[in-house]
Amino acid sequence: MKRKISLLTTAAIGAILVGCSGETAASKEGTGLLDDGVLTIGVTAGPHEDILNEVKEIAAEDGLEIEIVAFNDFVQPNTALAEGELDLNSFQTSPFLETVIEESGYELEKLAPTISIPMGIYSEKYTDVAEIKEGDVIGIPNSPTQEGRALQLFEDAGLITLPEGSGQEVTTNDILDNPLKLEFVTSEAAQLPAQLQDLGAAGINSNFALDAGLNPKESGLFIENVEDLSQANYIVSRTEDKEDEVIAQFVEYYQSDEIKQFIEEEFQGALVPAW
Repeated sequence: MKRKISLLTTAAIGAILVGCSGETAASKEGTGLLDDGVLTIGVTAGPHEDILNEVKEIAAEDGLEIEIVAFNDFVQPNTALAEGELDLNSFQTSPFLETVIEESGYELEKLAPTISIPMGIYSEKYTDVAEIKEGDVIGIPNSPTQEGRALQLFEDAGLITLPEGSGQEVTTNDILDNPLKLEFVTSEAAQLPAQLQDLGAAGINSNFALDAGLNPKESGLFIENVEDLSQANYIVSRTEDKEDEVIAQFVEYYQSDEIKQFIEEEFQGALVPAW
């Protein structure tokens, strides 16, 4: 299948890697990418990793080597990127990144949208949100913005009320009305699928749900609108690298027709391309 991207030739990539003086790109002043000719990218395990493996194959055809580093939480990928252990990461929404930057001072930049992954309400005890009982313990993510996102999901499902016009900055302390007296407990997002047996229900990001064998369409009691691109995930770089030519090429590989087709066929609407 022909790609709608202007591919770098192997020679051009070699020029980026080596340069006129024979230095590697990483050794040049102001450039921190392609150390030893490898673009190192952090993702969360699951769909982000699966998709990036496909991107890796496309890039390899043109001589660009990608190393994938998979994480099981939302904290380490940004820390590793800010500290120079990664060249890029691909796993987070814009509101999440903005909160991380505000709290950490990291100089990171969102570059291009990748996929939209809905959050859903899951349960091993119930098959409908209407079955959730008074006093049930409800699990939600403990990371910035994701707690608020989960609470908004439970509000949309008709189980709680939050302040009008509130965004993802809300916490359990902001709940105005909780008629079932649900007990919300926060936990690492990746651990919530394993904790379902001890919970009435949980708000789980679909990448972790899919990784645990939970298909949002089949297992979700209530799911975010997957077409809502305000929850799109992004490729993120350090601010100093945002104009890097190799990154621009990587974005074209990611946003190619082949990758869009792979996402649509592999995930059957459980997550969607966001470009």
